[in-house]
Amino acid sequence: MIADDHAMVREGLRSFLSLSGDLETVGAAADGREAVALTHELRPDIVLMDLLMPVLDGISAIAVIRRELPSVEVVALSGYLEPQLIADALHAGAVGYLLKDTDAEELHRAVRAAAAGQVQLSPAVAARLVRDVHVPTTPPQLTRREEEVLTLLARGRANGQIARELHIAPQTVKTHVSNILQKLNAESRTQAALYAMRVGLVPVHAAAPS
Repeated sequence: MIADDHAMVREGLRSFLSLSGDLETVGAAADGREAVALTHELRPDIVLMDLLMPVLDGISAIAVIRRELPSVEVVALSGYLEPQLIADALHAGAVGYLLKDTDAEELHRAVRAAAAGQVQLSPAVAARLVRDVHVPTTPPQLTRREEEVLTLLARGRANGQIARELHIAPQTVKTHVSNILQKLNAESRTQAALYAMRVGLVPVHAAAPS
């Protein structure tokens, strides 16, 4: 589902998405309140959410959707590379943040990644955020396995993919991710991924899945 207050943007995104045979646009909203209502009605897998909209802003809409419909993933889509706006969107529960100059191929990849619960940030967004990530004086003591899980998480892998690559059970991955978030004092996989990039476990450009 698409949420944007500009009709031309909504149609442009719909056209971009139609280029892929496995993605379907099920609805479009012109403001945040309508986005919340349509999400309840249509139950899409993914919502592409503009942030600056009338009636109810996109960040507030993301928070409501994630609270009331946690199975729906939301990707913020904005024309602004403002650190506070990015941080607010991710804190509200967005699984990713893309800029509106994203091309069709990257948009398709981002939607598929979000459907798998993967972190998806435009490279410029990741680079901006990484600079602001705080690294504690005493680094958290991650085990070797936790570092391996964190590295793959930061590269955009979902839990099932991490399990297959490391030859461990999905439940074990889930436990490792929970321990990593606790040790890093991170609220989300996105924050953990940014930490991994900040300390050099993965390069910034590797945040998006290949």
